[in-house]
Amino acid sequence: MSSSPESRFRWSAVILVAVLPSTLFSTGEGAILPIIPVVSHSLGASLAIAGLISTMLLVGQLVGDIPSGQVIAHIGERNAMIGASVLAVLGLITCYFAPNPWVLGAGIFVIGLATAVFLLARHAFMTTFVPPKYRARALSTIGGSQRLGYLVGPFLTAGLLQLTHDPAASFWIQVVGCLAAAVCLIVLRDPEAQMRAGGRETRGEREVEREARGLFRMLRSRRRTLLTLGVAVSTITGLRTGRQVVIPLWAVSIGLDETTTAVVIGTANVVDFLLFYLGGSIMDRFGRLWVALPVSFGLGAGFVLLSLTHDLPGSELWYIGVALLLSVANGLGAGIMMTLGADLADPRDPAPFLGAWRFTSDTGGAATPLAISAVTAVFGLPIAVALLGVVGLVGGVMMRVFLPRVHPQASTRGTPRGPAPGPPRGSAPAEEA
Repeated sequence: MSSSPESRFRWSAVILVAVLPSTLFSTGEGAILPIIPVVSHSLGASLAIAGLISTMLLVGQLVGDIPSGQVIAHIGERNAMIGASVLAVLGLITCYFAPNPWVLGAGIFVIGLATAVFLLARHAFMTTFVPPKYRARALSTIGGSQRLGYLVGPFLTAGLLQLTHDPAASFWIQVVGCLAAAVCLIVLRDPEAQMRAGGRETRGEREVEREARGLFRMLRSRRRTLLTLGVAVSTITGLRTGRQVVIPLWAVSIGLDETTTAVVIGTANVVDFLLFYLGGSIMDRFGRLWVALPVSFGLGAGFVLLSLTHDLPGSELWYIGVALLLSVANGLGAGIMMTLGADLADPRDPAPFLGAWRFTSDTGGAATPLAISAVTAVFGLPIAVALLGVVGLVGGVMMRVFLPRVHPQASTRGTPRGPAPGPPRGSAPAEEA
């Protein structure tokens, strides 16, 4: 009698093939994020242009989401991650030798494209390889690895700056991280070989079906999911991006000194990181809704509360408390976007749908900083934060309405769990081809 996918699953394989390369890649990205505006300014960019160059990373990621699905579907997850690492290195070298801000921006855009391919390939591999029983914990661990990289990276940059006094030298930290990730993927056993040994379909065995279906036909067939649950998930992405923008801005607005601000943000990031596995365990044991709602409503309520404290006595203490509340809500949701996408994707060929899914969610992240800047310029920061909180509350309601009511262990074969049958109010029906 053949063993079940659950009995064949080994955490060590996931950690080596997905988590370790993800941590290395994310550490490098975390290292360059703080210095992009500094390098831009040193090349003669104004503050506005420096801000624009910083956003090119997210723009490149957004542009790369959809075509990444097709690339991964044809060359496989491991090859795609290796290729993305090499592409990121080319972008980083361009950034280091950039003679002006425009070349720097082009290099940052290429890094964003590479990031889109790497993240989607990692997501697709986990969707195909990890049994549904462990899916949320595995994907939350991936989310935790990314948080760890963003936590460690800036400290590596600070140490390198003490040695070189050259902000651009920090690009080499990500070069090392990307090359190390590629070496790990080359040296370790091919994930498809592991799946083949477990009796699962491989990329070559599903080629005929993929050619018959196609990316754009898939986009049309899944449009209802993308326009309902996908939009709800995009609000979470927007709230997360908004948190990164609002927390430092609010500190400046209430007159908090730089040292206290750094300590608060650093502590909040640690809390965020420590909770990643707890959220995955809750999703695997009780269902996705038990995390999706606390994340949406927690972030939304936190922003609304923060918007009311600007002129209150003890606004600094309110700021610290709300920053920690936002970190708890965000930390519990590590991997929620990836888990929901994996639940809805075809595990035999997840990359095309996951590309569309990530594009939808990343749109919220890309739009949020622009919206915060525009509303702040016209109405002030408290109004912008309050509106961001309202968006979170609306997203929570959408989650409650559209998230499928299917227990995570209802399926043990890795089949995509579409919305539960029954009352149409609680779910979006699975689309036919």
